[in-house]
Amino acid sequence: MACSDSKLDLEEIPLVAFNVTLRKKLGLYLNPKNTVAADWMDVAQAMGFSYLEIKNYESTKSPTVSVLEDWQARSTDATVGKLLSILKDVERNDILADLGPSIDEDVRKYRESLRKTAEPPVQVAEVDSCFPRTQERVGITLDDDPEGTPELFDAFICYCQSDLDFVHDMIRELEQTEYKLKLCVFDRDVLPGSCVWTITSELIEKRCKRMVVVISDEYLDSDACDFQTKFALSLCPGARNKRLIPVKYKPMTKPFPSILRFLTLCDYTRPCTQSWFWTRLARVLSLPQSNSAAHPM
Repeated sequence: MACSDSKLDLEEIPLVAFNVTLRKKLGLYLNPKNTVAADWMDVAQAMGFSYLEIKNYESTKSPTVSVLEDWQARSTDATVGKLLSILKDVERNDILADLGPSIDEDVRKYRESLRKTAEPPVQVAEVDSCFPRTQERVGITLDDDPEGTPELFDAFICYCQSDLDFVHDMIRELEQTEYKLKLCVFDRDVLPGSCVWTITSELIEKRCKRMVVVISDEYLDSDACDFQTKFALSLCPGARNKRLIPVKYKPMTKPFPSILRFLTLCDYTRPCTQSWFWTRLARVLSLPQSNSAAHPM
């Protein structure tokens, strides 16, 4: 049972640890209106949603899933531990008992993914025999000085390969103009040979002030983009400090990712606002960070 973990530990695990299957299972318990047991409305109210917000969720395919996604996107308290406390407070101990093993498994996988991003890959002596050696996370970008200060950026660009042409447009409009911003583009700036997940988490958390997410249909199918977005959200739940900036540059046939729905979109697809697009994007990337979000170098 997930409660076997200390409550303090689970309060540190963000809700992004729950996979789609577990969220759907929660919906099976909470979606049906029950005159005896608490349902999704009681849970949403405990999460701080207003009456009108709760009424709007009634028309969604799975109110429970929608509430969890929106709570995760806008609240700093959206953790596994907090959700378990809410379920206990509304007396849905049946859910805790029945789904305990699934919760444990998702938490275990999330912790394992964090461990893998924090540790360098294990290599045998024959492969790892080069001298001198640089420390992990040092000398990872083109302009890094292994003996000095690591290279810092104004923004990490989260994109998939099919959107690379637009990334080139961003470089031209934001770096090679009067804005003179410094973007971290993985294919251009990161040196080969390092663990992708370790380097990505290092760049997002410690090297870049913000992250621009290039949204497209292809983005929704990218495991790398999914990891980068969820990792960044786990660092700043509730969209604090304007750290994530979603950008849409072409029409989409798939639904916009609900996990980013509460963030203001920079939309290049609207002809009437295209002339303001680069100015708005450059301005937000130029803003200073608050002390709580400054580079923890």
